[in-house]
Amino acid sequence: MSLSPHSPRRQRRALYTADSFQRRRRMTVPLSRELRARFHRRSIPLRKGDTVRVMRGSFIGREERVQKVDRRGYTVTLEHVTLKSGEEKLKPLPIRTNHLLLLRLNLADAWRREALQVRDEELTPEERGEAAELPDSDGRPRPPTPAAPTVDGPGRGG
Repeated sequence: MSLSPHSPRRQRRALYTADSFQRRRRMTVPLSRELRARFHRRSIPLRKGDTVRVMRGSFIGREERVQKVDRRGYTVTLEHVTLKSGEEKLKPLPIRTNHLLLLRLNLADAWRREALQVRDEELTPEERGEAAELPDSDGRPRPPTPAAPTVDGPGRGG
């Protein structure tokens, strides 16, 4: 029994007529070696907020955060990967997902954590989507600022 691929015509038609959930599964990105060892997976669908490395093209080697995922065109735009238009404006350059390598995951979503079977104790604040503590001028991390007290307006409460 020989394994032969389907006809190219049907493959193209499947690409162009795919639903959004099917396009999401096709837009997977290979994980870096560290992430592969941690999550025991080879690839995962890309999401906004993930950090990737460009592996092909004129922006090869750049590590940027995903700004937008365009399922209709099977492309992704990254934060600082832009081209100058004829009017001297900077336009985001769409990149196909097969030219990327996933370096850091955005694990702010509980569904994604559950799919990867990640416990909350294993996450860093950056992976949770929380703002990292910025160092003070002397290099030490700042303590977190307390939440603002709630004030009842006129005619509320009491």
